[in-house]
Amino acid sequence: MDCFDLAIAGGGAAGLFGAAVAAGRGLSVLLLERNGRCGKKIAITGKGRCNLTNTREWSEFSEHIHPSPNFFKSAFFGMSNRDTMAFFEQIGLPLTVERGQRVFPVSMRAQDVADVLVARLRQLGVTICTGCRVVGASRVENGVCGPFFKVEAESAACGTLRVFAARNLLITTGGLSYPATGSTGDGYALAESFGHKIVPCFPSLTALVPFNYDTSLSGISLKNVELSLYVNGTSVQTEFGEMDFTGDGIEGAAAIRLSRRAVAALDGKQKVAVSFDLKPALSCEQLRLRIRREAADDISIAKGGAAGLKTLLKRLLPGALIPPFMRANRDLSCENLPERLKAWRFAVNSYVGYRRSVVTAGGVDLAGVSPKTMGSKLVDGLYFAGEILNLDGDTGGYNLQIAFSTAALAAKSIKKG
Repeated sequence: MDCFDLAIAGGGAAGLFGAAVAAGRGLSVLLLERNGRCGKKIAITGKGRCNLTNTREWSEFSEHIHPSPNFFKSAFFGMSNRDTMAFFEQIGLPLTVERGQRVFPVSMRAQDVADVLVARLRQLGVTICTGCRVVGASRVENGVCGPFFKVEAESAACGTLRVFAARNLLITTGGLSYPATGSTGDGYALAESFGHKIVPCFPSLTALVPFNYDTSLSGISLKNVELSLYVNGTSVQTEFGEMDFTGDGIEGAAAIRLSRRAVAALDGKQKVAVSFDLKPALSCEQLRLRIRREAADDISIAKGGAAGLKTLLKRLLPGALIPPFMRANRDLSCENLPERLKAWRFAVNSYVGYRRSVVTAGGVDLAGVSPKTMGSKLVDGLYFAGEILNLDGDTGGYNLQIAFSTAALAAKSIKKG
């Protein structure tokens, strides 16, 4: 049985990137992927466009990494966002930078990111076994060629068990988010079998579901709004930007950035609410002055009543938002309108689980992993990278950069021969 320098369990973003870096160093690499093709989750990221990183400097980038940006620092500087961009362009994927310093392939096709990585692996001679789910691994100390990992993988085609040997093992099986892509938490049991602790997992970057959610809001998107998260009545986080009302609840970039704290609070049986400031550029007093001007110019507004209020709201809000806004504020008047526009509050009682969450929070305890190598502190030759770690980021390219940087560091830390 051939013994590879490195076996990688999981052919997602971290697995593909780690394989490319390791093979580029001359290591013999085996990549095992449970799906019929690699990079299945990559293909749906960024709404099918793949926001693969962003151009922010570390001082700002680190503010979007949870729960320990310091753990990620060495990995980031070993393969920074700029290094990642250069890597992809060198292997044939032109990139572009959009608003918010977000980086996408010029083609705006997420599948191209996966395809270019797989093509690079084939060029480097990586052995890729798709339809092979890693079901177990063990460390053999007295092999013919020295210590190695015995890796067992189940073939999806026939259910037979295949056994591989490798001097090093990198686990990049992802988390629990989007289980339809094959992220079912297999790697957690594998990590535990080697003695690693798993920090309890929960969905992050997901939709928040308000109490008695008005589904007529579904399909409405808002820009330049300010959202504040309240836990037990105290404001704990504020975000600015775009948000969407969907059939699942409150989503969009600004909204899902609140979800990490919101989900943790809800799981802790705390009271959670989200407050919308629909006019963040104006103070209540400035809104009052505007309403007075509108009333002076339009007699229907000056008369007040429901008709006048609707006329006024048409000048302040998107038309589709007016009916649900009025239903939510039964006692609405020209007098209290400024306060209601600045603080439209939704009590949140649940969230959408892993089927829609962008990333999994929690995972392999960082205390058992070296931040300088991504290597296990418990088992020589064992490494972790990507979403399986208790390391996640906000929306905006942070999570894929975590995958690329941690995988690259692991691949660079493995000794040849």
